Amino acid sequence: MAVAKRSEFWSSIAEIAVLFLFVFLIRTFFFGLYQVPSGSMEATMLVGERFFADKLTPYFSDINRREVIAFNDPTFAYSKNPIIRLFQDYVWGPSNWTKRVIGIPGDRVRGSIEDGKPVLYLNGQKLQEPYKNPYPLIKTWKVDPETVATCLQNGKAKRIWDLIVPKSFDPHVPLEKQPLYRIKKNRVVVEEAEPGILFPDTPIRAAVRKEYSDGETYWTGGDEFDVVLGKNQYWVMGDNRLGSKDSRVFGPIDRRLLHGKIKYRIWSIDSDEGWWVWDLIKNPIDFWSRVRWGRFFQKLS
Repeated sequence: MAVAKRSEFWSSIAEIAVLFLFVFLIRTFFFGLYQVPSGSMEATMLVGERFFADKLTPYFSDINRREVIAFNDPTFAYSKNPIIRLFQDYVWGPSNWTKRVIGIPGDRVRGSIEDGKPVLYLNGQKLQEPYKNPYPLIKTWKVDPETVATCLQNGKAKRIWDLIVPKSFDPHVPLEKQPLYRIKKNRVVVEEAEPGILFPDTPIRAAVRKEYSDGETYWTGGDEFDVVLGKNQYWVMGDNRLGSKDSRVFGPIDRRLLHGKIKYRIWSIDSDEGWWVWDLIKNPIDFWSRVRWGRFFQKLS
């Protein structure tokens, strides 16, 4: 009897292991579900939205310009050990980032500031970018303003900037009726008696030019750069140019880091909770007022 029970136990363990392996393979090589944690792709992607990603076709097809892709954090300290690197790439390690592909291998991508506005050139042609965020950004506090000092003192934030989140908003609509995010009036950051607002097409200028390659290819961390992409290199940028850490900061990314094409928006909720069910449990009534019903089940463009 004891032998039979042990046999059943190990049989169950084996079945669970096979199930986990199956799920791992599907999630790693076929499709993925992604939650948007930041506003770098506003207004194409909003914080709290979940997306379906195609992970299969990138293995045997090209990554194209204008596609929205998921990739591993290019600033992560990757191991030089090939076994550990595989573990980091496919199991546990860097966080997932999402941006739009601007340039592919062989392209020349140039950013400049003309007439006080940032512009992009791709292979000598000025780019028209209908996907760029058309909304201004308003600076908001993550916490109630009266608790900011406490958060800094108890270590919940290292700098005051860690407690400020710029959010896209429609200046023609009252704060309490905003279409993208709920914005509480008392959490708007006030600078010199005026709300802290960043308007579209405001240029980001870099204090220091960093030169790479032959001295002609460079990126600055701002809107001025000139890059010729090599083999397996891609230039990626967020649609929300005033709130995106992208290739302007870390340069071109390697093809190896790319692992999915973002295809469909599944659902949309104004929440930064990792598990929406937890938000529902904590706020069973308010939760439903933050559901963006009009952004469910849409193909990404």
